[in-house]
Amino acid sequence: MLGEKRAAIAGVTGFIGRGLPALLAQQQIRTTGISRAAKQPSPEIDRWQSYDSLDFAHHFAVINLAGAPVDKRWTRSYRQKIIDSRVGTTRQIVAAIARLPANQRPAVLINGSATGYYGNRADELLSESANCGDDFLANVCSEWEAAALEAETLGVRVVLLRIGVVLGKEGPAFKKLRLALGTGLGGRLGSGQQWVPWIHLDDLRRAIVYTVTEADISGPVNGTAPHPERNAEMTKKFANALHRPAIFPVPGFALQLALGGFASALLGSQKAVPSALIKAGFEFEFQDLESALSDLIG
Repeated sequence: MLGEKRAAIAGVTGFIGRGLPALLAQQQIRTTGISRAAKQPSPEIDRWQSYDSLDFAHHFAVINLAGAPVDKRWTRSYRQKIIDSRVGTTRQIVAAIARLPANQRPAVLINGSATGYYGNRADELLSESANCGDDFLANVCSEWEAAALEAETLGVRVVLLRIGVVLGKEGPAFKKLRLALGTGLGGRLGSGQQWVPWIHLDDLRRAIVYTVTEADISGPVNGTAPHPERNAEMTKKFANALHRPAIFPVPGFALQLALGGFASALLGSQKAVPSALIKAGFEFEFQDLESALSDLIG
């Protein structure tokens, strides 16, 4: 038994979150949306809350996918926005859980994180037991996860979902790759030897619902496909799927000039694998990049 059949989702209108209510409904779990703007109830989201009045009483699950995009130039003020939108929001959510009597608290908190937790790790194989990196994104993820883990002291099961590069037709990574490589003027980034931990959007959404319903899953969970790709191979396969060449590499120094600190996220290497999901029995529909690209590009 799942208990209370309701989940609250922060980030429900975002690229990943907006597909979750329909999947949860298949598990007889209704959705409460969390938004900074007033929203009207809909068939898939029959209740809405604001961040200023969070109330998770009798919710079975809370799913936190909130966070400002990282694919922008990291000015000092934007770095703070990245931190506040993740760490600050997570603290708000945990504080709302803490205000409830123990018998009204959610059973599980699924808290978004990122494979950026690991930092730049070259060819090291990264399961969930790997330690934290030491760059900006790694430090953000560490603080973000620590804020979520405070919910464990309240008797809540916590899943730290370390999400890789999500490939979906409406997603920023896919659209930018398609635009760049579709012209025939794109190619690898930097050396191209860095590992990219990717995942198909459908698999990620299914994995999120799986972690909600499977009570034995807790702690760090890599939200990545089983077979990461080197950047050079990824761009080559993507270009091939578009029937275009990928012969114009982008030098690392050019990325640094154009994107500042965000370039380090594109040039860093994380060979992350979903050991926890595989051990828990989750079955990926798109295990390799070729199958994912075939679905997304056709």
